[in-house]
Amino acid sequence: MTDQDYRRALDAATREYEELGAKRREIDGRLAQLSQSIATLTRLLGLTPTVPFGLTDAIRMTVRGAGVPMTPVEVRDRLHAIGFDVSKYTNDLAAVHTILKRLNESGEIRFMPAAPGGQHRYLWNTGSAPVVLTKDVIQYMRDNTLDREAAQATEIDEPPPGKRAAGRVSPGKRKRSRR
Repeated sequence: MTDQDYRRALDAATREYEELGAKRREIDGRLAQLSQSIATLTRLLGLTPTVPFGLTDAIRMTVRGAGVPMTPVEVRDRLHAIGFDVSKYTNDLAAVHTILKRLNESGEIRFMPAAPGGQHRYLWNTGSAPVVLTKDVIQYMRDNTLDREAAQATEIDEPPPGKRAAGRVSPGKRKRSRR
């Protein structure tokens, strides 16, 4: 096999890996939605689940299914809404905080620090897809960085005196045309 054959095989494997990762995220999201639906419908029908969730699994399901960052209070309220029994905990909010902290430490969720005047939040960690960085991709990223910086500029940089670009005239020294 030639280098070109290896590159094609690598590209194909990378593409398939990324596609499967995207499918996994879709399936995980749908499973979380269905788990919440099942728990809610079970509660509404007055049935007792045959395999009860533990608090950690219930919090995983809640945060994963939310799709948006959640505060510990929102997580606790969502647990109540889906009918999870937290009555066995002396302080249900403290238990939620503890589980969220442990899930963050294990990398399952991400801690998002509070903005000024806001509250800390947690978000399901969807993971990342590996990307092969070739010379072309790295060059594109560098070029794009410079474009983004230029697009975000708020002031016009003036060159130092004596180093003005050719053809430019200082505001105070306009050429007068002779008639």
